Amino acid sequence: MGGLSDVAGRIGGYVPGWLDRATVVQSAFVGIAAVLGSYAVAGFTPAFVVAPVESFLVVWMPGIVIRYAITVLGDLGKDLNLLTAVGLAAGGFAVVTFTVLTLIRRSGDAPPEADSAITAAVPLVTGGAVLATAFALTGGVGSSLGAGIAAGVVSGAAEIGVGTGRRDTDRSSRRRILQSGGALALGGAVAGVLGSRGGLASNAAIERNPNVTQPADVMERSEVTDGVENRLAEASDKSLDVEGMEPLVSEKFYRTDINNTVPTPSAVDWELSITGAVQFEQSYDFENLGSFDPQHRFMSLRCVGESRNGDKMDNAIWTGVPIGPLLNEANPRGDFVMVHAVDGYSVGFPLEALEGSFLAYGMNGERLPRKHGYPVRLLVPGHWGEVNAKWIEEIEIQNEEEKGYWEKKGWQGTGPVNTVAKIKAENRVDGRIQVGGQAYAGTRGVSEVQVSIDGGEWQDATLSDPLPGQDVWRQWKYEFDDDGADHEVVARAIENDGDVQPDEETGSFPSGASGWVSRTV
Repeated sequence: MGGLSDVAGRIGGYVPGWLDRATVVQSAFVGIAAVLGSYAVAGFTPAFVVAPVESFLVVWMPGIVIRYAITVLGDLGKDLNLLTAVGLAAGGFAVVTFTVLTLIRRSGDAPPEADSAITAAVPLVTGGAVLATAFALTGGVGSSLGAGIAAGVVSGAAEIGVGTGRRDTDRSSRRRILQSGGALALGGAVAGVLGSRGGLASNAAIERNPNVTQPADVMERSEVTDGVENRLAEASDKSLDVEGMEPLVSEKFYRTDINNTVPTPSAVDWELSITGAVQFEQSYDFENLGSFDPQHRFMSLRCVGESRNGDKMDNAIWTGVPIGPLLNEANPRGDFVMVHAVDGYSVGFPLEALEGSFLAYGMNGERLPRKHGYPVRLLVPGHWGEVNAKWIEEIEIQNEEEKGYWEKKGWQGTGPVNTVAKIKAENRVDGRIQVGGQAYAGTRGVSEVQVSIDGGEWQDATLSDPLPGQDVWRQWKYEFDDDGADHEVVARAIENDGDVQPDEETGSFPSGASGWVSRTV
């Protein structure tokens, strides 16, 4: 406990003398415990007490701050936003706890024999206050109970054998800190294990109803299973044998969302509405989607916020249904669309972009993972990743264009994706240098990749055979003699119509990175 005492002492050193330092440190521990208790029950879901705080930051954070976080900090920016939300949530619970403890410890001239009753009330009152605060934040009973119980246990542990603190000594103050800190450490370990596994309530949102068709039911059909396996086998056969390069079907698909928490909509209750400027408003549940013959499509996605040679571009085989027949039943009367998702995300773009779009409920032969949009996500061929909304729940047809979440922050990523040839692998093979990567041009397709060494003439690289589909990347590789010196390798892609990838370099903000990729090997 010595280390914990030292930490507590350092924390107390920042507390003004007119405050009771033991109460401040104990309250801080309780605030942290409340966050951990909620995490143990809810995991990283919207019911987690940190989620509404993070969502508030996401909505109200100035665009210039978000731009800096994406273009300079990358994923670290999102992690910092989460840590800020965690700190604010824990701090809020600490303030509530400090207020309660201060009122109790200044409860008047109660006789000493009343200490035991007041001590017994501390965990109940503090736990109840934290529970009420958590419920006000999330509206979730389970998550709030987790926060309240954890807060009550840690605050109660501080009182064991000490009393109310109305007659605190230095020794009793240290004992409060050590006992509450010990309870926090023990509870934190348990909460970390439970939360990392999705939380105690992780399966509540995806409970099965045997009377309702669900993604898993469709994905288990023999014709679906066979169709996906055949496509995966084709992708494996066509992948180039280059060490260190991702296969044609990505082994780990990138993820970019406005929130760190993952929504938990249920396929049983899921519904997609087509509203707004339509002749007939429509509503579809998963039973309706399951009645259509499923299709399997290779489609690649690229994030508008990534660098030219970044890691946020991947490819998968998606299972789902075309969106065209659903739109036709609604008979749209507007020229624009605003897509709304369960997590509060929205994106607006011209209606014509939905031609050939897809509602996916399967990914690489499995039910669509929750972090990638379970139960249903939108896929719009040839457009930046931000248009491909996850957890989709409404398609609103509009007469005038409206800005979505990212456009309100200054981004302009609703248009077609930029062409790129990335350099992702470097190997020595039989005395030669081998380089390789992926090339992608959206629905325009890639017909060639060319490589220049040290500013020399452009040479044709070897391309992987194209996978079926109109919006799929290709792999490339190129080898040259290894003379032991450093060489500057530049790659560029040529689209199916002969257009050459532009060489002018731009950053990712506001419309996506462009320009040739170079690498010293």
